[in-house]
Amino acid sequence: MQSAAETLANLPEHERAKILSQFTDAEAASLLYDWRGFLARPDQIMPEGDWDIWCVLAGRGFGKTRTGAEAVKEEVDQGRSERIALIAETAADARDVMVSELLRIFPKETRPTYTKSNRCVTFENGAKAFTYNAVEPDQLRGPQHDFIWHDELAKWKYARETWDQAQFGLRLGRHPRQIVTTTPRPIELIKSIVGGGEGKVHVTRGSTMDNRANLAASFMERIQRKYAGTRLGRQELNAEILGDLPGALWRQSTLDTYRVSEAPEMGRVVIAVDPAITNTEDSDEHGICVAGIGPEQAGFVLEDASMSGSPHEWATEAIKKAKEYGADGVVVEVNQGGDMVAHVLRTIAPALNIIEVRATRGKHVRAEPIASLYEQGRIRHVGQFPELESQMTQMTTSGFEGDGSPDRVDALVWALSELFSDMVEPVPDASIHHRRARRGGWLGA
Repeated sequence: MQSAAETLANLPEHERAKILSQFTDAEAASLLYDWRGFLARPDQIMPEGDWDIWCVLAGRGFGKTRTGAEAVKEEVDQGRSERIALIAETAADARDVMVSELLRIFPKETRPTYTKSNRCVTFENGAKAFTYNAVEPDQLRGPQHDFIWHDELAKWKYARETWDQAQFGLRLGRHPRQIVTTTPRPIELIKSIVGGGEGKVHVTRGSTMDNRANLAASFMERIQRKYAGTRLGRQELNAEILGDLPGALWRQSTLDTYRVSEAPEMGRVVIAVDPAITNTEDSDEHGICVAGIGPEQAGFVLEDASMSGSPHEWATEAIKKAKEYGADGVVVEVNQGGDMVAHVLRTIAPALNIIEVRATRGKHVRAEPIASLYEQGRIRHVGQFPELESQMTQMTTSGFEGDGSPDRVDALVWALSELFSDMVEPVPDASIHHRRARRGGWLGA
């Protein structure tokens, strides 16, 4: 499964030099852009056969981005495609990942141009590729294409909506096709693509180890040591589509069933923060969750804004989200930081309505009544939240089965416990008090 380049690199130096001496300088230079004949491993080459979707499910570092870019280049070079869609999770990803890789793989003399104003890559033969993002599915209403490259589809916030809009426009040429390059997650759309529910599919699976010749040895050693054999490693490195854990409080199928693309008008919104204890490179994240109550007392998870950073940074982000969503207040867990947590917030927004909570039970115990609300269809996610949902599906009746601390889940549980306080058994604690303020009263501070 090695590429010719890898085979050559693994030869003794004298043998490698002998082979290279047979090439002229121009021929040697051309090898740098010879994807099919020199650079690509067999599993990175566009497959033969009658397929509509080439789905590349592979681990981090496999070379998915290069594979997708080279597929687009081949379509253009062979004259098969003239109007192409490049769809990424965000506009920045489309530009900085997909377009950047496309420009990089062409020789300078034939390199396409990118026009930021209309998000268009123009190739030497006149073919064009336009960028879109999965935050704004309606961008794809109207445009027509004969080839589409979907990158990291499993991370898209509005995966199903964006995918469906793209399919309506995939109608040009004799045989419009598409490539999906993604690290898998067990979401409904990925399962449907792999199962053939979205069209004739050719599935290529690969792991991080397949591309180890091109990855730093220190990187390989570090990730193997930390993630080998773990659930996260199986998904992110080996590209397995994982099933539900025994005793899981949340199932991916449940999250998918009640997922929505838009939130109705909210009656009440809160921001919940579960701050990390420390602020170092190895620290846990600060969980920040935005949730609200909509019609018929249904709960909506509006955003997962979790982040790494200093206390000032997470506090600034939480206050920013509170103002953005017109939140009633900010729920903060004070087990570790005590009064310091509220102090950090009040330093930035003195009139902020802070709702302090203290954990007196284990994380999975606190999560169980919230998980029950999901089972009843009372909670809906507005779009996808991959990192949060990954933690949720690893929370079991025996505790958290993932790596690190489930800070995103903690923030989610605190937010929904505040919104559905009548559904969650209260735990009396005299040291905890709620500072209530009228809705919007502090927002101008």
